[in-house]
Amino acid sequence: MILHKGEILFRQGDSCDTLYHIKSGLFKVTRLHENGNIVLFNILYPGETVPHHSLISPKEAHGTATALMSSEAQPIPASEWYRQLREEPGKAMEVALLLQEKVRFMQTRLDHLTIGSPAERLELLIKWLRDYSHGVPLTELLTQEEIGQLIGVRRETVNRLLRG
Repeated sequence: MILHKGEILFRQGDSCDTLYHIKSGLFKVTRLHENGNIVLFNILYPGETVPHHSLISPKEAHGTATALMSSEAQPIPASEWYRQLREEPGKAMEVALLLQEKVRFMQTRLDHLTIGSPAERLELLIKWLRDYSHGVPLTELLTQEEIGQLIGVRRETVNRLLRG
C-alpha cells in the first residue's frame, strides 16, 4: 500500500489486526496524552515491521503513525504473522532481529539526546534522517515542535538553530 505525506498507517488505540512492513519512506509516530499534549516519540523507516510492541503478541497501537513523505508499507494480517511465529522456527529469530535493530536505533537516539549542544544534536538528527529522506529537508518532514521533541529542546531553540 502506498501512503502519501500526512496519511495514516495506523491510529492510537487501533486493535493491530494488521502489522506492516515498511518498504520505503518515513513515518512519524505520535501519542495523544489525556492532557491533550501530542508527543512525537518514534520515527519508522524502511526495513521495520510495526507496531513493534505487537511483534510477539497483539496489543492496541500505542500511537498514530503518519507518513512524512510518499511511503510504501506491506500489510501483514496479524493472524498470519502469529501463526508463522508459532509454526515456523525461523520466525522467532526474524522477530528477535527486528527488535534488536530497534533497540540499537533507540540507543543511537539516546546517544544523540545526550551529546553536547543542541546544535550538535540537531546536526546528528539531520545526518541520520538524510539516509532515509531522499534529500527532503528536515523542516519539510517535521515541525519545529517535533524537531525539538526529538532533540530535547524547545521550539524556540529549534527556530534559533535553524536560522543560525
